[in-house]
Formats: sequence, C-alpha cells, structure tokens
Amino acid sequence: MSDKTAITPATHAAPPARFSHGVRKGNILQVAGQVGFGPAVEGRAPVPVGPSLREQTLQTLANVQSVLEAGGASWEDAVMIRVYLTDTAHFAELNEIYNDFFADLKSPPAARTTVYVGLPAGLLIEIDALAVLD
Repeated sequence: MSDKTAITPATHAAPPARFSHGVRKGNILQVAGQVGFGPAVEGRAPVPVGPSLREQTLQTLANVQSVLEAGGASWEDAVMIRVYLTDTAHFAELNEIYNDFFADLKSPPAARTTVYVGLPAGLLIEIDALAVLD
C-alpha cells in the first residue's frame, strides 16, 4: 500500500480545520473544496478576491490548479470536478466562465457535477477535483 501525502501549496493558508488542501495516494490526487480566496497573507484572515462570480470562479479554479500542480497533476489529469454554487441564477454564467477556462484543454473534459449549497458569507462558489495520474 502506498502512503498518503498531504498537499498544501505555498499560496494557501492553513485549512480552518483538520484537513488537507489535497491528498495524493499512489496515482490518485483528491483536491479538497477550494474557494475564491486570494493568496495567503500571514497575519490576515483569507478574504474573497471580489464580489462577482467571475472573480471568485477564476480564483477558485486557480486555487484548484495550484493544488493539482503541487501534487504533480494538471487539469489534463482531472477526471471529476464538483462545483458548489450558492445561487441557481449563476449557472449560465458559471458555464460561460468554465467553458472559456477549459477551451484549450487537449484531453476530454472531466466529468462535472454542480450542486447548490450554502457557503460562508461572501463566498459564491467552491470547487473540488479528483485527478488520476499515469
């Protein structure tokens, strides 16, 4: 059996509870739910990068990507992406942002599930991912 390795990019603040931003075991990398917080600043609580869905979605995708890369993966390795939205009215805008973001992906896109949830005040989106490496 292979060991589990916790993945925490340098740009990420420590999680607020006992969990890892990502965990790699063998060729599987699970990225925990990421939100639209900008890079960590020591001594300051994380804050969303902006109030719009576009700003938060792009930052959230960048945060997921940094965990993937820190774990030795890329979007090309992602097989499942889950998106958590706070407002059903954001679905069409999310799809536009998402399609633009992944327009240059060379492999087939990952499977995706979108659900509607409550998130802490000011947060509009959370995304997690599962990647399988060769």
